[in-house]
Amino acid sequence: MVDPIVLTAFVPAALALNLTPGADMMFCLAQGARGGTRAAWLASAGIATGGMIHVALAGLGLSALVASVPYAFDVIRWIGVGYLLWLALQALRRRPDVDDGVVTPRGQAFLSGLLVNLTNPKVILFVLAFVPQFVVPSAGPVLVQFIVFGAVIGVGGFVVNGLVGVFAGSVGRRLAQGSRVLDWLTAGIFTALAGRLALLEKT
Repeated sequence: MVDPIVLTAFVPAALALNLTPGADMMFCLAQGARGGTRAAWLASAGIATGGMIHVALAGLGLSALVASVPYAFDVIRWIGVGYLLWLALQALRRRPDVDDGVVTPRGQAFLSGLLVNLTNPKVILFVLAFVPQFVVPSAGPVLVQFIVFGAVIGVGGFVVNGLVGVFAGSVGRRLAQGSRVLDWLTAGIFTALAGRLALLEKT
């Protein structure tokens, strides 16, 4: 289904991309710092799932259609900006729990990661620019190849982003007791990501 030689070349390229700091990594860092290890892994899983959805849509040709419609990019982008700002506001509105000193939004971490990824139009354009370079139509169904390559990116991103979040969580636990530093830090990261997304231009 996928040319082994092409797959061998794709894996290190995908790993290099996973290790490059970006919005997904920063989001998992914020979730880990605020919600701990479980929240970090759930956020990373949500982001990886969103990435797989983007890849599947690209394989079906739907992402190409979205990328070709001028206003679609801006609509998706501003939905993402609004959601990130809402997350920042929620972080600032947090009230310490009487039991452990911090409210951990673990139940929302997966969904938040998924939505942050799906509302980043740059992911769509990246998938369309990067993955097709490794697709060999004569090797088998194009959609299957897209999904395989997407799985490689997704698994690598899940591990890398999750570990970043876990590290942040270990540091965050030391700051959490009786402090709102993490709330302001988390809100700051989400606001910065919203600003970055708002300033993106379709290239």
